[in-house]
Amino acid sequence: MPDRARGPLLVVGSMNADLVVRTSRLPRPGETVTGSDLVVSPGGKSSNQAAAAALLGADVRLLGRVGDDGNADLLLARARAAGVDIRRVERLPDVATGTAMIAVDRSGENFIIVSPGANAQFAAADVVAAADFFADGSVLCLCLEVDLSVVQAAAEAANAAGATVVLNPSPFQDLDERLLRLVDVLVVNEHELADLVGGEALGSPDAPDWERVLEELGSIGPRHVVVTLGSAGAVVLALDAAGAARVHAEPAPRVEVVDTTGCGDAFLGALASRLALGEDPGTACRFAVQVGSFAATRPGAQESYPTAAELDRFTGSLAGARSSAAEVVAEGASRSAE
Repeated sequence: MPDRARGPLLVVGSMNADLVVRTSRLPRPGETVTGSDLVVSPGGKSSNQAAAAALLGADVRLLGRVGDDGNADLLLARARAAGVDIRRVERLPDVATGTAMIAVDRSGENFIIVSPGANAQFAAADVVAAADFFADGSVLCLCLEVDLSVVQAAAEAANAAGATVVLNPSPFQDLDERLLRLVDVLVVNEHELADLVGGEALGSPDAPDWERVLEELGSIGPRHVVVTLGSAGAVVLALDAAGAARVHAEPAPRVEVVDTTGCGDAFLGALASRLALGEDPGTACRFAVQVGSFAATRPGAQESYPTAAELDRFTGSLAGARSSAAEVVAEGASRSAE
């Protein structure tokens, strides 16, 4: 990865208003169920990641687009309150702010439908026009809730400036190898990983062939791949200077899950915040797993994210607790664990 560290964490991408309804169970196709009162809260993957990192004390700068409506007021106010620098977020007239419609069941599982709104008006030319935004950044955090041309332009600008490029290909879509060649750290869940490498390369769900996965992905770009596994924690795959694969499994603490909405973004924001401090991906992942686990214990997305002080209390109270599901991680990593 690039050597630059301890500069700002840059986030380029989406901002959405989350419209959340809680229900006893998620509806089947064609079915209507009764839910709770509607709650409107700040969201969007990039906005969430920025807020998660800023609440933990990182210097975070966000580049994105919102509409000129009440949802934009909410998003900008909450980002500012979290400590995110939003001076490069532009309000677009006569456009709705992006919206995510979310249903959450009693077990904390959810489904999400996104209406892009102003995010769809964010263009690669806007990134090119903001070249100075990338000048002193140490890490760039990207997802796919904006057009791929925006993601490509941002990755190129960050790479040229010497920053580490972190990509979460979510919502998943096919990726051009031109983009993957610019990515230093690729962060995926199990489903995104299967889409990228195929089930045959992934191997058995109970004992994934992590070395083969890294061989598949490392050959087209990223030297570090972080695979999030929900309650089982995460796995960090790395290629060393000699091209040998290393695998590190990071289990998660046992927690009582309230809502998984935004937990992946909490993980990603925390991971990027530690990479911006110069930590290696394995060490940063250990921290990120704790943040993602904390977020699962509270409802909502940004509302569930901890400050540094809250995280300290949380990790102290759970010292030594690890999910038994982490055995799935360890089994797949046992052949070459650090």
